[in-house]
Amino acid sequence: MPFPRRNRSLPLWIALAGAILVLLGASRSLRADDAKATAVLTDSETVIGQPVQMQIKVTGARGARPPGAIVVDGLDIRYSGQSQMIEGHNFSFSYSFVYTYTIMPERPGTFQIPPQRVAAGGKTLMTEALTLRVVDDGAGQADEDADEQTQSVPRGRLGFVDVVFGKTTAYVGEMIPVEVRIGFRSGLRVESLGESFTVAGQGFTTLNFTRPRETRQNIGGQSYQVLIFKTAIAAVRSGKFELPPVEITPGVLIPRLDRSRMPRDPFNDPFFQNFFNDPAFMPSERRELKLKSKGATIDVKPLPPNAPADFGGAVGFFQMETEAKPKSGEIGDPFTITTSITGRGNFDRVNAPVLADDQGWHKYPPTSKFDQDDDVGISGVKKFEMVLTPNESKKEIPALTFSFFDAAKERYVTLRSEAIPIQIAGGSAPSATPASAAASNAPAPGATPKAQAKPDDILYQIADWPGIGVAFVPIYARPIFWALQLFPLLALLALVGWKWRQARLGDRTARQRAKLQREAAELEKRLRKGSAPQQYYADATRAVQLKTALAENVNPNVVDADLAALAFHLDETMRRRLDTLFQKKDELHYSGGRNGHGEVSFEQQQEVTELIDQLRV
Repeated sequence: MPFPRRNRSLPLWIALAGAILVLLGASRSLRADDAKATAVLTDSETVIGQPVQMQIKVTGARGARPPGAIVVDGLDIRYSGQSQMIEGHNFSFSYSFVYTYTIMPERPGTFQIPPQRVAAGGKTLMTEALTLRVVDDGAGQADEDADEQTQSVPRGRLGFVDVVFGKTTAYVGEMIPVEVRIGFRSGLRVESLGESFTVAGQGFTTLNFTRPRETRQNIGGQSYQVLIFKTAIAAVRSGKFELPPVEITPGVLIPRLDRSRMPRDPFNDPFFQNFFNDPAFMPSERRELKLKSKGATIDVKPLPPNAPADFGGAVGFFQMETEAKPKSGEIGDPFTITTSITGRGNFDRVNAPVLADDQGWHKYPPTSKFDQDDDVGISGVKKFEMVLTPNESKKEIPALTFSFFDAAKERYVTLRSEAIPIQIAGGSAPSATPASAAASNAPAPGATPKAQAKPDDILYQIADWPGIGVAFVPIYARPIFWALQLFPLLALLALVGWKWRQARLGDRTARQRAKLQREAAELEKRLRKGSAPQQYYADATRAVQLKTALAENVNPNVVDADLAALAFHLDETMRRRLDTLFQKKDELHYSGGRNGHGEVSFEQQQEVTELIDQLRV
């Protein structure tokens, strides 16, 4: 059944009544508020050519008329536009009008902008006076890119590039933080920074630059937009190095402030004035700036002699933590040792710690992972995982050592972990020790001496037989019987234990060979895809070591070029290729090749692949 029409119209009347009440409340609110006008500057100090904005805000009135032309000698003040806001709180509403003006300084000095008259709500409101200080850029020297055609461009530096080194005296391998600061005068629009730049040449390794951080700086009274790039360098040899300056040629758009060339507004349109008075839309000219920093001198000292045996080139300050899992097992079972090295320094030369005593242990190559906690990568934590298997019964995992050079204290430091207690069960079964038993010839207990039989008395001899029968003991009840049974039993146990141990050793050897074969196959696949030079040659030498270890049943970590050549009976040409491969790997590792540029060529990849294919297991 449909509802009556008057019931359906009821919500509309309620809504209209509510709207009328709101409007009445708003009108009362507006009448109750006192209209006022305020004026503010976005910046009370600027430089020649750097515009600022002035805003006049009118509140408490439903309509307002901005002031006319504002004339101040030395300042070009133009109307840019207006905006309107409505604010409400508890059904109380107020209107605000904001009028924006762009002020372009024409000469240095301190200028007084007088109070302005604003008509609002039938009243004449007055703003307060404002003071604007305009200074010169303070450079006192024209930039090389300013010419006669750009007389309106402020005189002074349009940009700069500075290189800040964390220190100018360091040791070989020590990381030196570097900041490259590129600044452009505010108001310029940067299109590009030109070609890539570097801060060091030969004899140094350089980490990748971080993404630039943008900031603003006031230098000599001039505001600059500054881009800050961070990196770090390390020397690979000692000596005194003269680092060349950093040179860049960025492309920028320089605004022209010649008002005679600005379009004229025939209709006094606020949008027209706002568009063409915005510095972003002013006529501009593209230029390429030639910016150049100062050079620097870095004094690199050699590392002291008599380095620890496990020193791998780490320079900085580090700490070490070690843990092992599991804490118990059997002979041949794997134990995983996790070592965390935290600190600050050249983490590319931080190698895995070594066992203080590796006798009775079989070691597998460690894996590593680095997590940096800074922008550049010279601070963080590097984790190593190493798998050990005991070859004999052990009560603890021996201590691990890691050595580095502390550049602050100028001495070598060796970190040593505590030995980790473990429990290892199993091993070969105890060898059978046969029990010796002497045959007893003594008469049985309780036996009576045999009587002297009479040769001619047969009945008497028969009468003596019961005494002999009473003295007889069954063989299974004699101790000597069971003593003799121990021999075959112990021999059987020894045979079972020996077979079990041989099976375990054979199974472990098979697992190890299978693991080495899988690793070699994965490396050969990775070599065919290609990678960075340092990683590529490291993978190639590792593949050679693995194939040699499978062929000769040796530890792959002890394989060198000579051992591999002997194992596969290589000819002289292949021997030279093998020597070159190992030398290339060592050269890239020593020079920090991971930060280098370039890739392994196709010809080099083909030569390495052909060499590895010659190593048939």
